[in-house]
Amino acid sequence: MICFSLAAGLVACGSSDTGAGGVGGDGTGTGTGTGGDNATGTASGGGATGTASGGGATGTASGGDAASGSGGAGAGPGTGSGGGAPAPTGFAQMEDLDRGVVAVPTDGGIYVGFRLFGYDPDDIAFNVYRDGTKVNDAPITDSTNLVDRGGSPSSVYTVRPVVGGVEQGESEAASVWKDGSLSIQTMPPPAGDGYTYSSGDGSVGDLDGDGRYEIVVKWDPSNLKDNSQAGRTGKTYLDAYTLDGERLWRIDLGVNIRAGAHYSPFLVYDLDGDGKAEVAVKTAPGTRDGTGELLSKGPAAGDDDARDYRNNDGYILTGPEYLTVFSGETGAELATTEFLVGRDDPCSWGNNECYGNRVDRFVGTIAFLDDTGRPSAVFGRGYYARTTLSAWNYRDGELSNLWTFDSSSNRDNGKFAGKGTHSISVANVDDDPQQEIINGGATFDDDGTGLCTVDYYAHGDALHVTDHIPSRPGLEVFQPYEGGESPAYAMRDARTCEVIWQGPSNGGEEGPGRGVAADVDPRNPGSEAWVNNSQLLSGSDGKSVGNRPASSNFLIWWDADLSRELLDGNGIRQHDGEGEAFTARDCTSINGTKSTPTLSADLVGDWREEVVLRCGDSIRIFTTNQVAENRIHTLMHDPQYRVAISWQNGAYNQPPHPSFHIGEGMAPVPKPDIHVR
Repeated sequence: MICFSLAAGLVACGSSDTGAGGVGGDGTGTGTGTGGDNATGTASGGGATGTASGGGATGTASGGDAASGSGGAGAGPGTGSGGGAPAPTGFAQMEDLDRGVVAVPTDGGIYVGFRLFGYDPDDIAFNVYRDGTKVNDAPITDSTNLVDRGGSPSSVYTVRPVVGGVEQGESEAASVWKDGSLSIQTMPPPAGDGYTYSSGDGSVGDLDGDGRYEIVVKWDPSNLKDNSQAGRTGKTYLDAYTLDGERLWRIDLGVNIRAGAHYSPFLVYDLDGDGKAEVAVKTAPGTRDGTGELLSKGPAAGDDDARDYRNNDGYILTGPEYLTVFSGETGAELATTEFLVGRDDPCSWGNNECYGNRVDRFVGTIAFLDDTGRPSAVFGRGYYARTTLSAWNYRDGELSNLWTFDSSSNRDNGKFAGKGTHSISVANVDDDPQQEIINGGATFDDDGTGLCTVDYYAHGDALHVTDHIPSRPGLEVFQPYEGGESPAYAMRDARTCEVIWQGPSNGGEEGPGRGVAADVDPRNPGSEAWVNNSQLLSGSDGKSVGNRPASSNFLIWWDADLSRELLDGNGIRQHDGEGEAFTARDCTSINGTKSTPTLSADLVGDWREEVVLRCGDSIRIFTTNQVAENRIHTLMHDPQYRVAISWQNGAYNQPPHPSFHIGEGMAPVPKPDIHVR
């Protein structure tokens, strides 16, 4: 049986035998009709009566303000959140999002954008309503946005899909972001002895199952430290906020989790398939959950929460280490287990740095690894001489270890040492539905075995994985390297690790710190690539195609074309400095010279990306107000892009990339192999 949530807490279900015809919509009445196999039932409620087809017929519809209201299930075009599509039955478990309607002022009216789902039928169209009145002359078929010339800052917008010429149910309502952005007031933790707090990295998930994203924000003390720096730090906190500005909870990671960019990647996703996201993060004795309680499950049940394991230099090289899953809705501890892999000998992690630098370098990501299509949480320890990865499933209230890889465990694994970056990526690089882990110069299969690796030291700061060369089969990895005898940068095959082209040797020097690859120039097919001391290079062969862009940090799809823009600090620019620019005044980036946003992702509206920035004691979400004449499903329904949002907050943040190429002359976007909860 397939079930959909409708308005007012109602549910409609259908099956191939006897399906529930539908449930009433916007009004207070409810009714059901039994469709059966290829039969049609009726459903009444609200202000009208609609027809609903169950089983193998045309799906369900519900009454409401019109006869064809929001609906439920069946084999045909019933509607889920926002209406317009049958329930998808693909592999990867994606979020059941609403239409993400967003409205912001623009020249001559109000810009309105909304989501195309990854499973919407190809012929779906849309009508846009302002205050209950349709504003478009004909259903919109070529984009998922428009400018309403009659709109005002007080207008309220909804969207209705049109499937087979029949208008479906109404989306959630969206008021205008009057200043062009959405501001969320945040509440800093209390200042400590000589230090204060600023909000840092962010992530998103549907924490309460309503189809909208909530934001999880990490709070960093002003005395945070890089792993190479001695000194005690303040505690690290995680907060959750709704888009309406309500703080849901605060998790206190405690004194035994050091504060800094490399210590606490946090993963936000619905791990158990109940429709509500959880939060997974490394914890220790003294951690308090979002209800204020000390950890009490698994190995945390009998620990000494009053114990301070910091040494005189502020490093934490002894004491228990945990992995905890918290409820996204309440912040309560759900499960705690021993963190794998442990510290072992701190000297074993590279360069004989026994004092605590390289032992505590972490990355983390969500990935679709097992055959259920449900997500796993992956945490990595070690970027340099030793590479480890540990994959976990959270199912039925329990954490279980799916697999663990350690480059020091045997001779065969040893070739995968020295390949890690200050980031991680995930992509499906082979012929099965599961994803693979790319930690830099190596690729790991879904079962945790090493799939391939380059034959040189491959540590670096940046990592970009997508279809950089559309004329070539498969996906590619672009990465700069810091090894003295390594190439300065290279483009390689994601599946085989074959080097397609590479830059000059670093000549004994450390090599470039930053590098980027994306389609930023429509005159050149596929991606371009650059590092902070190169020209702009063709992604296909590495030859120069122009001057290097002004920044080498972050990327965003923002304006009306298919090329990607540069996101650096609080500004968005074209790669050549031409065209319209955007600056978020009174807002700042995070992570020092990396100049990265709190988060950049396709959070609302059409397929283009939003940027979240710290603005004093608030975070603000900025969205484009430029009409795009193209139609791509929400990037959050592309499994590679969606898990990229989960890993974006780890270490040196990197921009997310989808599994397919976006750019001038791009191929039709493939349908993602997904289902929604």
